[in-house]
Amino acid sequence: MSELRVTLGGDERAVAAGTTAGQVLDDAGRGGPKIVAARVNGELRDLEYAVTDGDDLEGVEIDSKDGRDILRHSTAHVMAQAVQELFPDAKLGIGPPVMNGFYYDFDVAEHFTPDDLKKIERRMRELVKQGQRFSRRVVTDEQARAELADEPYKLELIGLKGGAGVDDEESVEVGGAELTIYDNLDAKTGDLCWKDLCRGPHLPTTRNIPAFKLMRAGGAYWRGSEKNPQLQRIYGTAWESRDKQDEYLRMLEEAEKRDHRKLGAELDLFSFPPIIGSGLPVFHPKGGIIRRELENYSRVRHEQAGYSFVNTPHITKGQLYETSGHLGWYRDGMFPPMELEGAEYFLKPMNCPMHNLIFDARGRSYKELPLRLFEFGTVYRYEKSGVVHGLTRVRGLTQDDAHIYCTREQTQDELHSLLKFVLDLLRDYGLDDFYLELSTRDPKKSVGSDEEWEEATEMLRVAAENSGLALVPDPEGAAFYGPKISVQARDAIGRTWQMSTIQMDLQLPKLFNLEYQAADGTRQRPVMIHRALFGSIERFFGVLLEHYAGAMPPWLAPVQVVGIPIADEHVPYLEKVAAKLRDLGVRVEVDASGDRMQKKIRNAQKQKVPFMLLAGDDDVAKDAVSFRYRNGEQNNGVAVDAAVAEILKAIADRVQV
Repeated sequence: MSELRVTLGGDERAVAAGTTAGQVLDDAGRGGPKIVAARVNGELRDLEYAVTDGDDLEGVEIDSKDGRDILRHSTAHVMAQAVQELFPDAKLGIGPPVMNGFYYDFDVAEHFTPDDLKKIERRMRELVKQGQRFSRRVVTDEQARAELADEPYKLELIGLKGGAGVDDEESVEVGGAELTIYDNLDAKTGDLCWKDLCRGPHLPTTRNIPAFKLMRAGGAYWRGSEKNPQLQRIYGTAWESRDKQDEYLRMLEEAEKRDHRKLGAELDLFSFPPIIGSGLPVFHPKGGIIRRELENYSRVRHEQAGYSFVNTPHITKGQLYETSGHLGWYRDGMFPPMELEGAEYFLKPMNCPMHNLIFDARGRSYKELPLRLFEFGTVYRYEKSGVVHGLTRVRGLTQDDAHIYCTREQTQDELHSLLKFVLDLLRDYGLDDFYLELSTRDPKKSVGSDEEWEEATEMLRVAAENSGLALVPDPEGAAFYGPKISVQARDAIGRTWQMSTIQMDLQLPKLFNLEYQAADGTRQRPVMIHRALFGSIERFFGVLLEHYAGAMPPWLAPVQVVGIPIADEHVPYLEKVAAKLRDLGVRVEVDASGDRMQKKIRNAQKQKVPFMLLAGDDDVAKDAVSFRYRNGEQNNGVAVDAAVAEILKAIADRVQV
């Protein structure tokens, strides 16, 4: 028997031909129940993969990101098998892992009901106990079409040029990929139980699925296009242990309580009138106050950091976005054009091309650089109806958009100071748990030379690493014109949100022929840095609302103080206290309604007002108030001046109470 040489953890080992990756790991003492797959030469493989000479291996643990994806993808297959056993006419769509779970799409005659999900989940548990084995087969296009003749959506995937075996529309590859089918085999007899067109890899057997739960069902267009049939999508979650799943489900319960759409209605902050259209919010007076405070503090900080404020129109001729390249790359995400005076006008989907026009409006000198332009610019994007979600995914959004123009020599220092500015400002709003993501070039969706991209990416990498934060790669996640750093922030219940982005751009200055006069009199091309700190005001508003569970810190609270009289005769006294606070810029109300005092307190708590000032006869006599906090604590007999000072300090310090 011939001998092969493989590398495991840096150590070279001799193995017999036909040895599987799982056997190599087991023989080296690096296997075990936590190892569910192998990474071979950087590619994920099943443990049954037969190693070849020169392979470099490492085990993939079930609680790693890749391990969880494999677990969830395998669970999606078990769900699809259960669905087709219970609903024989169901046709298969796609079934990828997603963040914290998985889904699978089905073409069925009737919508899935909650009772259907219970039946499907029961059948899945039976399949898991059977320990069916996942087995990979390479097939030709013709073989796949013959075997999956009754699966029209799978046939469509096979029909894509190159015929990659895929499980989501985002990862369809064309050309050169092997087409594979995974069989679910009976643990005892080896008989075929079910099969699916799939790239894999998968768990060894269904028994390797420790914990899962089906969550909900809904509609989804095939391959994300409204022109295609609407299928039924079942979502589920799967975890490496019951404890991890329980922890996740508890987080979901807390997230439901914090849902910004629910809080927005309860606190009278914003709404989405159907007559306006999907994804187009209106902010009510209290929501308008929060939004104004978010923007005002940002304006002050930007002015201190040397930014110049600009303003640009909401519509433009299409020629502008032809020049920038956006019309070619992003037209599907833009609203349809309007025909005016023989020209096509588009609602603005991004601000950067207009900022380039401001830079180019007159000659620029190196003495003006870095030039930092900033705008609260409202843009419009045609998000598909299936992804519109409250304030966090809208069709009309206001970006806190900055574009910095600098020399190449200034770029690295500018990136360092910019990242520090971004992180410090996010901390001021109450977010303080971050990591960074570096999005790099997608060769199929980008312009510019390899050398330019390498230079831009390396500059971002250095700035990110110098921040001291963890840096996670996002391969091929960059925009067409340059790489970017994304600040990922964890909220109060551990969820991750993408916040600020910083993008290096060596392409748009060329496309717009931007130049400045250098110290030696030559004309030079500036470097352009794109930066959105909130991302959008709407999304940031929604994230903060959920982070604080609606209990905004005093400086952001729409009503900062409520005066609550013990009896009607105490209203005038509290009105005087309120007037004093108003003169100092505090947002204060006095509840002079006919409700009982306890109900007034409950109403203020429901509205999540930070401070309540109660007054009765003793308080009036002592020029004092009973100081009640949002958390229910109370401090009686506090002198009015002391109470005012405490409120002002809490607002100025931007603390949570």
